[in-house]
Amino acid sequence: MELALICLKQIIIMFLLVAVGFLCGKTGIIDKDTNSKLSVFVLDIINPVLIFMSYQTEFNTELLKGLGLSVALGAASYAMTLLLLGIIFRGDKSDKSIIVRFATVYSNCAFMGIPLLNGLFGSEGVLYITGYITVFNIMVWTHGVILFGGKESANIKKILTSPSIIAIILGFICFVTNIRLPEIPAAAANYISGCNTPLAMICAGVTIAGTELKSFVRDKAVYGALLLRLAVCPVMFWAVFRWFGIPEVVFLTILVATGCPAAATGTMFALRYKKMPELSAMIFASTTLLSAVTLPLTVLLGAV
Repeated sequence: MELALICLKQIIIMFLLVAVGFLCGKTGIIDKDTNSKLSVFVLDIINPVLIFMSYQTEFNTELLKGLGLSVALGAASYAMTLLLLGIIFRGDKSDKSIIVRFATVYSNCAFMGIPLLNGLFGSEGVLYITGYITVFNIMVWTHGVILFGGKESANIKKILTSPSIIAIILGFICFVTNIRLPEIPAAAANYISGCNTPLAMICAGVTIAGTELKSFVRDKAVYGALLLRLAVCPVMFWAVFRWFGIPEVVFLTILVATGCPAAATGTMFALRYKKMPELSAMIFASTTLLSAVTLPLTVLLGAV
């Protein structure tokens, strides 16, 4: 019951923020050009600060081992998902397939996962999900960029020097060396990182406002993304790794991360690369709504 209430609370918060964006889009306060610039601001400025600050926690050897295991399990879950999608979408390079593949691979593991795991396991669960989030960010800024931008975007130097990858490297170095930001810069960074969720949700809401939602009601891509993201991904992870004797907290942490709704980053990328942002926003909204039912079921599955 407690988990269900945590899920419901986060979903209500998310949809209220999306509603603000929707109203801004409908009233013209934020137009498409402004929304596109805001999405770049979120991806290149706010998101890297959030990543870096997730590593500003006290170093502990046992936590480091759990963090390393969560990174390994996260990488394994992404590998399995990419293999499955390679079979399903073999030869399909359409914009629609790109949106569905991105939504399937990348979950909203930070906004949805962190409060859920904090409620279940406290700070230990939050730290472990940062391992998964680290893999998420590495994948997003390598595979995700290439998926949306094509082979011409596969500039390894550019990817490795992207703000988010730099934030991951610096954040990890600070974690293992116990380097902490002074109080005032840390407070400023926390304010900046705190803007990540509201701005990402508002951008998604503005995009939804410019979408003819009826045109997506019968779109098989939406239902395919719902099935893959909320059911296939977590069940596949559970079926493979439940036999490995993984510590319960680590196992449930990654299971929850794989069962979260589609990442808002998908809409940000769709806006940046001009690839069906309306469809991406629709998938984001529908998976978020349905996750109120599927996420508690995912946790119950993990106890089996």
